Amino acid sequence: MELERNILHELYETAESYPVTTIIGPRQSGKTTLAKAAFPQKPYVNLEAPDQRELALQDPRHFLEKYPDGAIFDEIQRTPELLSYIQTIVDEKEEHGLFILTGSHQLSLQEGISQSLAGRTGMLHLLPLSLSEIKTKVRNFSLEEQLFYGGYPKIYKQNISPQRFYRDYVQTYLERDVKQISHIKDLDQFRRFLQLCASRAGSLLDYTSLSNELGIARSTAKEWLSVLQASFILNTLPPYFENFGKRITKSPKIYFNDVGLLCYLLGIQEPEQIETHPLRGMLFENLVYTELKKLHYNRGKEANFYFYRDSNQIEIDLMYQQGSDLI
Repeated sequence: MELERNILHELYETAESYPVTTIIGPRQSGKTTLAKAAFPQKPYVNLEAPDQRELALQDPRHFLEKYPDGAIFDEIQRTPELLSYIQTIVDEKEEHGLFILTGSHQLSLQEGISQSLAGRTGMLHLLPLSLSEIKTKVRNFSLEEQLFYGGYPKIYKQNISPQRFYRDYVQTYLERDVKQISHIKDLDQFRRFLQLCASRAGSLLDYTSLSNELGIARSTAKEWLSVLQASFILNTLPPYFENFGKRITKSPKIYFNDVGLLCYLLGIQEPEQIETHPLRGMLFENLVYTELKKLHYNRGKEANFYFYRDSNQIEIDLMYQQGSDLI
């Protein structure tokens, strides 16, 4: 099953405007499939492969000489050393659409891109499938099924049960990604932290409460949450403030980038459970927020979303800022 992505037009526009296009997002959100489908003529290099990574690290200049017309470099955060050499090439050639980079870890890329590719790359965010993308191929999904299945393409393309997919996804994330991007040694405790964050989705972020419940230091809770954010598992929604000197509520809210993963972490085993689940409202709220983010990302726009809560507990769940206007 081929699933056309809504971001495709924006991807072509970005490649026509910059020598480098960087696509970032969670693992298995479809970055590789999108890049290869959009640019089938470009050589594809998987930098997760040990042999390719070793070649790139041993002699970056010689490695890049094999791709005079550019290439797709998948998981570029594994070889950040390449970025300065890519900068040299694109500055010499002065051509657009040369390199397509993908990455699934924000912090590993941020420094290299800001130092080497500032002004040379267009950045695109690709989250899992939106409901509009899913509905082009899947009909008559109930709300509970939409929440339960989530948006990872593999579930739909390979007809895998969500429970099996998310079980393997979390296990791979813990054993591979978390080890690569952090110094976390107690993966079982980190998994419990991930599940605890799931139970707090839609709520104000409280590091003290998280740390007390798990018996870890507050600084550890902050570090672990930054790992989850950097790998696009979850994100925080900031509070809106009326002026730059005064925030009504200082703490952001926690939301997950895929509501299917959230359902799995909450122990939901079938769509019917959601009908009477105590967190049903929160799941729907999370879905609405992520769908609006996808809509903006797929159009190449910043997702300037906020919530509002004042001292009287008057709350607006979601607000969007466009220039000086609030929606």
